[in-house]
Amino acid sequence: MANVLDLRRRIRSVKNTRQITKAMKMVSAAKLRRAQERALHARPYAQMLANVLESLVRRTDLYNPETGAIRHPLLAEREEKNLLLLVIAGDKGFAGGFNSNVGKAAQKFIDARVARGQNVDLEPIGKKAIGFYKRKYAAADYQTREEHYDNDLSVHYETTRQRAQQIEVAAEHADLLLHSDFEEVTGVARSIIERYERAEIDSVYLVFNEFKSVLSQRIVVQKLLPIRKLGVQEIESFQAMTQEQRDAAVLAAESEGIDVFEPETTEMDREAKKFGTAEVDYIFDQSPEELFSHLLPRYVTTEIFHALLESIAAEHAARMTATDAATKNAGDLIDSLSLTMNRVRQAAITKEIIEIVSGAAAL
Repeated sequence: MANVLDLRRRIRSVKNTRQITKAMKMVSAAKLRRAQERALHARPYAQMLANVLESLVRRTDLYNPETGAIRHPLLAEREEKNLLLLVIAGDKGFAGGFNSNVGKAAQKFIDARVARGQNVDLEPIGKKAIGFYKRKYAAADYQTREEHYDNDLSVHYETTRQRAQQIEVAAEHADLLLHSDFEEVTGVARSIIERYERAEIDSVYLVFNEFKSVLSQRIVVQKLLPIRKLGVQEIESFQAMTQEQRDAAVLAAESEGIDVFEPETTEMDREAKKFGTAEVDYIFDQSPEELFSHLLPRYVTTEIFHALLESIAAEHAARMTATDAATKNAGDLIDSLSLTMNRVRQAAITKEIIEIVSGAAAL
């Protein structure tokens, strides 16, 4: 059994750890408030954009009556042979099972698609996802060829790809979570849209942690392209929180004064949702093709951006819950060690008293 000095040192060490985890919990709670507000403020824009497109779809034909072609290539559906999977995880640890749960959901989806004989391109977002897939799968091999014309006055660059494996990492986005800037997301979405329009990929999926509130979270696999129904998430699969996880999240949030329920819908939000569904004859100045060409890519960008914001909020919520549990466990360990130390000290005192009494009796 350890002596009193060793137990005191260990208690001091656990107390220092508890201070660290308590500070981490407070930081995560503050970041969660900001991330939650940002995600909530982005929802009205996404809802209104979907309503405008829905209104346009209801009042125009998706197919050109003269050519029979669909109005926009993002609406075109084809057989899934090559698909792209965006996996949104976190940049840091100390978040419980946040990163591992996202990875498990993504791996389950990948295994199912590989079993069907489909090729999977991965684009991990976040340092944890990048580190995991970089070790597991090979990076895509891109080769750039240049051709010179008019006596080297003009140069044409052409990038080709040689697929070597069924699963490859097509691109990495390490700083997307750090900045979470809409313009950066626009660049990622533009690249994905161009590949889809060139038929390099036949569908696009998102794996992320959907965050409605501290009490309402789930890991979802969402189909992003092709667009089938505007404003409605096409969920392939999801994994909801367990009751134990919900209870732990509620306790952590209430201790920091964070509302655990989803904010109620305001009157302005209810009125905004009526746009596009009301029987009103809207007049659009531009042609349907022009409207689709501008708004549909914006819609895809908004969906990715919104998933990014919700994933960030969910990560902070998971870290707040994990550090709250670590703080409580540290407190329980301190109580247990203190009890053990008191017993050891009492045993030592009792032993000394017995030795003194025995010596006095011998005299």
